[in-house]
Amino acid sequence: MAKRTIWTLALAFLPSLADASAVPPPPAPALASHAFRLSDPAEVIASMEAGCAGCSWERADREAAVLRVRVDGRYSQHLLLLRGEAPAPYRIALGALGAGSHTLTFELDRTWTPAAIRTARVTNVQTEAATAADPRHATLAHAPVLCARPNTIRRFTDVPILEWVETDSRPDGRRLRYSVIFTNEDGGTPADRLLATWGRLTDIEYVYSVELGASGRVGLSEYQGPDHVVRTFAGLREGLHPIIHVVTDNNMVSDTGTCEVRFTLVPKPFDLTATSREAVMDAEPWSYRVSSEEARREGRVVEGSKPGDKTILDPRRYAYIEACAPTRDAGITFSLSVKTPGGIVFRESDGGFGKFLIQRERENFPNGCFRGAVSLPEGATPESIVAIRFRARTRPPHKDEAPLAPGTGAARLLSVNKIFLLGPGDMPGKNLFSWTGDLQMTPDGPEVELKIGG
Repeated sequence: MAKRTIWTLALAFLPSLADASAVPPPPAPALASHAFRLSDPAEVIASMEAGCAGCSWERADREAAVLRVRVDGRYSQHLLLLRGEAPAPYRIALGALGAGSHTLTFELDRTWTPAAIRTARVTNVQTEAATAADPRHATLAHAPVLCARPNTIRRFTDVPILEWVETDSRPDGRRLRYSVIFTNEDGGTPADRLLATWGRLTDIEYVYSVELGASGRVGLSEYQGPDHVVRTFAGLREGLHPIIHVVTDNNMVSDTGTCEVRFTLVPKPFDLTATSREAVMDAEPWSYRVSSEEARREGRVVEGSKPGDKTILDPRRYAYIEACAPTRDAGITFSLSVKTPGGIVFRESDGGFGKFLIQRERENFPNGCFRGAVSLPEGATPESIVAIRFRARTRPPHKDEAPLAPGTGAARLLSVNKIFLLGPGDMPGKNLFSWTGDLQMTPDGPEVELKIGG
């Protein structure tokens, strides 16, 4: 225990020692430098605008410029400029810094940046400090440092791009729960099922939680390990920040490992009481674009693709829906009625595959809110969608469980929050439909239908 405490204290002052074997290279010429001064110790956020000439996340060998970020000359993290050529806003967390003068620098990491990308620009660098008296301090101070999965380093895949934090009340304090959105997952759910049952191409994972007493005392800390097993965190910390290592191809994490490359995202407080986790993407709509671009670059977008092929049509051919339907021992499917020149056609979210059932277990998704997506006939427009139907089905048995009898369980449709398509640039279009009510659905029974248009 004493050894662990010594390392924790050391890491608070020497971020580069998170992995002593990964010694960062000496500084390269700085693309940008920003000097700032803190009157008190604080958690610090940096924001900037950046872009790279000739880069495109959709094009192999031109994906992004990769920046190495240093604070006071020491390695802090890497930043991938994956939002393209035009200057775009980026935000990173710099961690806990002491009172006094500091310098933030950005340099091009030539060992990772494609040779075809010669230049990058970083402008409008600003910093903001959250001292101990700032309401943001706790959520910033306990945010995890993410160590990149070894088989993603010097590749352009499964990049962590967004992080949010939820706050739950506890009898003697509160719990902070951190989740991360990755551009994709190289293992796990294939693209066709991912769209059908999650309504996105990104990977969203809970990574870390910590219980804080009323005085701020750190209590139980946990992380989501391989096979989605939640384990007690016993790893190193940098100050209060846990060092979390991404270790599986579906972005599960561990509290041990090496840390050659790291990312420190700014956690955004988010209330998901009446919405799905994908609402975090809606707040940053560019996340749809980069995930679509990565899918195209990796060959997962295929003309003529059908459910079961593990590939998808162009992401702009799909309608994305969010609804809230709490269930017990049941899952949900939906279908859209679409007007075509040849008449009304029905597009089913499960594509005829039972494994494409949308299931949100109560312990993880108590509000029952979910996203799903279904492909539309070629040439369909938002105005072509005339109705949506929902059906509840008895869930398949868990491992070593006997099959449930047909009609087991319960489901209630409480809302349809949105239906949208992706438009130009793979960005979400306008909301086409919203509804609230309370419709009981009998598993394996009849569908319920809501009219959308004429």
